[in-house]
Amino acid sequence: PASKNQGAPSSPLMRAPPPCGSAPTPPVSMAVSARSQASSKIREFDLINALKQRYGSASPRLVQGIGDDAAVIASSPNRDYLLTTDLLAEGIHFNLRTATLIDIGFRAAAANLSDIAAMGGIPVYFLVSLAVPRSATVRQVEQLYDGMMAACRAHRVELIGGDTSASKGGWFVNIMLIGSAEPGSVLLRSGARVGDDLYVTGTLGDSRAGLHMLEQPRGMTQARSVRPANRRYLMRRHLRPTARIHEGRWLSKAGWATSAIDLSDGLSGRLRHLCAESGVGAVIELAALPISSACRQYALSVKRDPPVLALAGGEDYELLFTVPARQRTRFARASAQRQFRMTRVGRMTPAKEGLRMM
Repeated sequence: PASKNQGAPSSPLMRAPPPCGSAPTPPVSMAVSARSQASSKIREFDLINALKQRYGSASPRLVQGIGDDAAVIASSPNRDYLLTTDLLAEGIHFNLRTATLIDIGFRAAAANLSDIAAMGGIPVYFLVSLAVPRSATVRQVEQLYDGMMAACRAHRVELIGGDTSASKGGWFVNIMLIGSAEPGSVLLRSGARVGDDLYVTGTLGDSRAGLHMLEQPRGMTQARSVRPANRRYLMRRHLRPTARIHEGRWLSKAGWATSAIDLSDGLSGRLRHLCAESGVGAVIELAALPISSACRQYALSVKRDPPVLALAGGEDYELLFTVPARQRTRFARASAQRQFRMTRVGRMTPAKEGLRMM
């Protein structure tokens, strides 16, 4: 596994340490199970960089290879292809005690759709490879595909193939998604500049809060004070995340964003990768983080600081992106007209200043 476009796992055990000057962030439970069950000591992004240096291609048609949300291949003078893939393993990325196979299929597709959204592209086709336990039924496989198709139909993405195999263990689900974009319009992680404003779409921390409630045994008193409507909202945000395809397309086509990355592993971790690729630092304003009222209520009920939950929470599948500061007023007006929720949460600084929280 080498990168998002080469099926890299995203384990808390493979994550870099917290930014200097920030509060330590706890390991993030990803997808629909706790990823802490993973035992590998490999650090994901160290591995990505090593493989990029050793095997990275210099093909003239390869616009962007290992290291971004998707690979970009120039296919014609007016079209680039975007290719991404994600592998999900039962017991590592999802758990059948906390999600149905329909939910798991939906989330698997959403993870790939979010990669295309972060590049500002249009998702077009997808392929699925499954390793199926011997105890599985045809109906269970159909449910998994029902979930994937539910996420993809909203964007008119077509299933065009794949592969199946038996599994001696649990379920393994791998999706390869193919998208497209206009040449020169693709959003990369490497475009942020010192002085750019830093934004996120939507709200943060909802998925993590929803997973925690799904994992609680029935009758557990912790978080019982969260209103039923808020509980349902947070659990749905975890089980049925929204890939921000429309927002990514608008940021790209209108030329607003200078860089972007999706928040599949939490704000603090993903910002580190964006800074590394762009050669800049960043400062986050904790009071500016967009946190839903449901997430705030949950955080307070379990005696957690809401901004810490928002920083560490993974798989909200929101977008983190940068916009030149000189565009701030125009961008705020234009995004409001589109009814996109986009919140300025900080700014990019010289690399020597590192990553800071205020």
